[in-house]
Formats: sequence, structure tokens, C-alpha cells
Amino acid sequence: MHNQHTSSPDIFDVSFEDYDEKVIAASHQLPILVDLWADWCMPCLVIAPKLKALIEEYEGRIRLAKLEVDAGENMRLAGKYKVRGFPTVILFINGEEKARFHGAKPLSFLREFVEDYVA
Repeated sequence: MHNQHTSSPDIFDVSFEDYDEKVIAASHQLPILVDLWADWCMPCLVIAPKLKALIEEYEGRIRLAKLEVDAGENMRLAGKYKVRGFPTVILFINGEEKARFHGAKPLSFLREFVEDYVA
């Protein structure tokens, strides 16, 4: 699988199979953003580098899980969280959803979105 975000250890791909381990369980250690995206979705491609920049700014204090909705059974997670459009970004802390937004947003919005949650 082509991986365009190997440069940051805090950005990783996640799937239906390893979601509970890599997102829900891991969010007890650090806040985790889940980016539900698709490669046919232009706003998803627009926001991806901004999310990457955000994660790099926080230097290990928050992580980003990339969930490609069209891969395998991943769409079941989009259904579980009642996702209506892409990209949808959901913030998890201690195994629970704390906040979400959808659509492409500027980096300034992303900073404000996470600042109350990240130490």
C-alpha cells in the first residue's frame, strides 16, 4: 500500500481490523485525530498536508490515524460514527470522541480545534 506520510512517526494508517487497538486503546495515552478520507474526495486531499503540518507542530503530543473509507471494511466505521461527508476528522481522548469537524479547513482552524485538548 502506497504510504505518503511515512515522514512522521505520529501519522499512521488504520483499518477496521486494528482500529480498536491503534485508536481507541492508544487514545488513553495521547489524543488521536482520526481522518476519515477517500482518494476520490478533493477536500480530503486538500486537508491532508495541513493535518500533517499540525501533527508535526505538536511534536508527538497528538497523533493522526488515517482511515481510508473505501478500503476493506472501513466504511463500517464511518457508519458507526454516523459520518455524513468526507473528510470527517474526529478527536479521541481516553477512548471517547471529544470533537469532530468535516470538510477542508485551514491550518489556523486545525490549531484551534485541538488546542484545548492537547497539553
